[in-house]
Amino acid sequence: MKQIKVLGPGCAKCKTTHSNVLEALKQSGIEAHVEKIEDIEEMMKYNVLTTPVLMIDDVVKVKGRVPQVSEIIDLLM
Repeated sequence: MKQIKVLGPGCAKCKTTHSNVLEALKQSGIEAHVEKIEDIEEMMKYNVLTTPVLMIDDVVKVKGRVPQVSEIIDLLM
């Protein structure tokens, strides 16, 4: 099962990224554990400064922008 993390302080872009991840999983039928990390200290552990960040299996795939649902599906495949 894939591990997906959305890092961000809870801004609109971060919420949209989280929603897009959930929609991508629904559309693709892929099962994944999704974690939303909003705690600044926790985010610092990943050494990222621009949010939102989309991580799949502990690899940063997108940072600083909101990925589209279709892009997330492609990243999961």
